[in-house]
Amino acid sequence: MSDTGTSIFDPVLCETLYLWFTAPGDSIIDPFAGGSVRGIVAVERGRHYTGVDLRQEQIDANIINADECCTREKPRWICGDSKNIDQLVIGEYDFLFTCPPYGNLEIYSDDPEDISNYADADFDEAYKNILNKATAMLKEDRFACVVVGNYRDKRGYLRDLVGLTVQAMEEAGARYYNDFVFVTPVGSLPIRAGKSFQASRKMGRTHQYVLCFVKGDPKKAASRIGEIEIPNMTDYVEDENNSGD
Repeated sequence: MSDTGTSIFDPVLCETLYLWFTAPGDSIIDPFAGGSVRGIVAVERGRHYTGVDLRQEQIDANIINADECCTREKPRWICGDSKNIDQLVIGEYDFLFTCPPYGNLEIYSDDPEDISNYADADFDEAYKNILNKATAMLKEDRFACVVVGNYRDKRGYLRDLVGLTVQAMEEAGARYYNDFVFVTPVGSLPIRAGKSFQASRKMGRTHQYVLCFVKGDPKKAASRIGEIEIPNMTDYVEDENNSGD
């Protein structure tokens, strides 16, 4: 966790998605900016980043971090409510990339406008509205990626944030195109989950979902980016076999 209460986004996942789904010089819009990682990795990879976050203290921390880390231009963070992102941010973008609050799993602030404080139905409505407005700012023939995880409500039942995200993006005009699982560090999960499982049979989670969408023609979206470097896995196998381990 960062000093301002935001989970730190994985920089390797971030860099990978930029290399796969954007081209150098592309502009990125992030309606749930949170910490600094997605912005810093974007500019260090030659992209332009604009993120919106409700909390000024988070943005101030991001700016300090960017001043320490960035060797190119600086990411742009805007303080405001993403429910009004169409008024806060002007222009069109080449990639929508974000990681929303997982309902009330993490409470980021006591601001009543923070959707992590919302009741379930209100959260769903606000979340879909934000994704709709952000997708409207995405150019045609472009990709979008949303990193999400299902979470439990206050009674312990799972809420399908993955399904809600797919529904929202499809309704906004971005078709569901790829999905894959991002395995997160196990850490102390076996210890914590063991006790909980005995009492409730709730499974511990050590993964998130990366949902990929395309607005427009996927072939045009891919050809615009150009070739990507795909490692020759045969070389890795030969190296491993020759290592003597």
